[in-house]
Amino acid sequence: MTDQAARLPEESTAIGSPDLTLTYESGVEMKARSQWAYARMRFFRHRLAVASLFTLIAVGLIAIFADQVALYGYDEIPLDNLVGSIGLAPTFHDWHLFGTDQLGRDYLSRVIFGIRTSFWVALFVAALATCFGTLVGAIAGYYGGKTDNLLMRFTDLILTLPGIAILLTASAFFGSGDPMRVGVILAFLFWTGIARIVRGLFLSLREKEFVEAAKAAGASDLRIMARHMLPNTVGPIVVTATLIVAGAILVEAALSFLGFGIQPPNAAIGKLIADGQGEGFSLWWLVTFPGLVIVVIALAVNFVGDGLRDALDPTQRRTRN
Repeated sequence: MTDQAARLPEESTAIGSPDLTLTYESGVEMKARSQWAYARMRFFRHRLAVASLFTLIAVGLIAIFADQVALYGYDEIPLDNLVGSIGLAPTFHDWHLFGTDQLGRDYLSRVIFGIRTSFWVALFVAALATCFGTLVGAIAGYYGGKTDNLLMRFTDLILTLPGIAILLTASAFFGSGDPMRVGVILAFLFWTGIARIVRGLFLSLREKEFVEAAKAAGASDLRIMARHMLPNTVGPIVVTATLIVAGAILVEAALSFLGFGIQPPNAAIGKLIADGQGEGFSLWWLVTFPGLVIVVIALAVNFVGDGLRDALDPTQRRTRN
């Protein structure tokens, strides 16, 4: 009886014991989580970032379905009540929530079409600048030496140029008005920041043991950069790309406001502000509402970038409330 009692604790801790089987089936055991799972948890703790993400999703859906969302066309003039709709203040009558302009066109619809153009131009600028900046920074950081010096001196040269002056000159020489052309001109100046960030990360990563092991295994330089080093720089690249979106929206609006950006018949938020500035306080909504839209989008993008930085930084330990 004594020997049986002594064996009971050992038998109860066996792998196939009923206690551990019930514990396993009840889901009490620890589950392994990936780094992306932890990043997602940290991001959703950032309430401003989550709210901003939903705001940007809503803006993106409005941009995609602008033709269905807008109650009127971009240049549509309501001929049935032309006199009564000219310069109309914001009202629920006929759903002119942002009022009408000097010609009686619904301003909410014009702002919606402007959002579509400005938003997609900003995304195009961010994509182009991120790809080119990542390529330059990766080559400079991986190879170092003369290649690094040549590419970084070129990057420094672009950084020293006065941005607005260069954009205005490029718009004058290469033409403006077309959204894609404006996007290429903007991307010419926005790639430098991400190039320097990627270059610094690659300088650090090329000394790591896994890179040396890949070289010893005979992996090519392109494979090492694309398969081993680039995935370790995704976090900073994504954060910087979001900031480029916000900056591109603001700069594109400034160019369109000055008459060197997107021009009619294409809609643009900056052009709407430029058209309404001459009315002063008499038609205050012509400047106020497009300006507020730009501010909301820029703030939302920056808050999302802030949340991504906190989520993707492995050294980040701060908890958002």
